[in-house]
Amino acid sequence: MSNKKPSNDNSRIAENRKARHEYAIEETLEAGVVLQGWEVKSLRAGRGSIVDSYVIIKNGEAFLLNCVISPLLSASTHITPENSRTRKLLLNKKELKRLIGAVERKGYTIVALTMYWKNSFVKVQIAVAKGKKLHDKRQTEKERDWQREKARVLSGQ
Repeated sequence: MSNKKPSNDNSRIAENRKARHEYAIEETLEAGVVLQGWEVKSLRAGRGSIVDSYVIIKNGEAFLLNCVISPLLSASTHITPENSRTRKLLLNKKELKRLIGAVERKGYTIVALTMYWKNSFVKVQIAVAKGKKLHDKRQTEKERDWQREKARVLSGQ
């Protein structure tokens, strides 16, 4: 698995911050997205969102659901743009088999973390994740608050 992150911040299209709070991230993958022309133009204008996006595997292929791309007003008149249609993800067979094995385990799901540009292609960073319990979320918040307080005390000395 590669834990590659987008190279610079201006290449980031959308981020799912909620996923890191709701899920414990096990491993991450980079996947390409099959898009239509109007969707690429809308993403270049910054009109994409992956909050609440997740991945399902059907017939040996991966699909991204709940990814919202709002059409531009200048979209063509001969097409009817769908905001949140199901979009196919491009992964190789080895990665797909690993994802299928992870999803079949109890409590695991695949969520979208980040959507970004890589060269001229749109990529999505997806993660195999397990849902956190309420006490796990509280523990994470306590640790974050402690790190913040510790940094504040150390910088004051």
